[in-house]
Amino acid sequence: MTLFINVCVFLAKTLILPLKLAEILGLLSFYKRVFPIIVYNITFSYNNKMNDKKRELFRNLDKFYPTTTGPLRILEVGCGSGANFEHYPTGSKITCTDPNHHFKKYLEKSMAKNDHLVYENFVVASGENLQTVEDSSVDVVVCTLVLCSVQDTSKVLQEAKRVLRPGGALFFLEHVVSDPSSWIYFFQQVLQPLWYYLNDGCEMTRAIWKDLETAGFSNLHLSVLEDSGLAGIGVGHGESLQTLHCL
Repeated sequence: MTLFINVCVFLAKTLILPLKLAEILGLLSFYKRVFPIIVYNITFSYNNKMNDKKRELFRNLDKFYPTTTGPLRILEVGCGSGANFEHYPTGSKITCTDPNHHFKKYLEKSMAKNDHLVYENFVVASGENLQTVEDSSVDVVVCTLVLCSVQDTSKVLQEAKRVLRPGGALFFLEHVVSDPSSWIYFFQQVLQPLWYYLNDGCEMTRAIWKDLETAGFSNLHLSVLEDSGLAGIGVGHGESLQTLHCL
């Protein structure tokens, strides 16, 4: 089975060589402008499909309100087009970051639709470098479909810990590698070379839970939903956190 997978992966990598060359020559930079359009347009169908999972993911957000009076402060890392906004509690203050500034136009459309929230800022920054966000300044960090495409997962998690107040929490939903004995694993390995280019650097073959286990958060909860190819990891920083789900 391993030999068969390796042969298939080799063939897949051979077929995408033109894309690899185009990337090296900088010819794929235009896709940074196109990708937000694609993401925004699939957000509606994706949210319909994942509505129950996201409702479960974010159902405990209100447990992380600050002990003093004030709104829930949420930092969304890799916010994209704002697909999560509808699930945030009314009055929450949202700071958004994304390394692709072309998302701003579509993010503003989502903000207009979700006027129950207060939007503080949109920062063009990678998850590894959140220096514009102060230490211990937010109650919740949200990171969905982001850790699968960052350059340094561990550094992103350390940045999340830095900006969280004591007792805050990280909520996320991510692509993770499946069980090696499953067909999902086979297709993940074979499709990954092309998937990387179609989804702006996403790698669905990462064992992200390993980075979480060593990140130093106080609580970690993991569940696997094999029927839909989902796995789930929950992380708390100083507080327990209910299960959340990763693709």
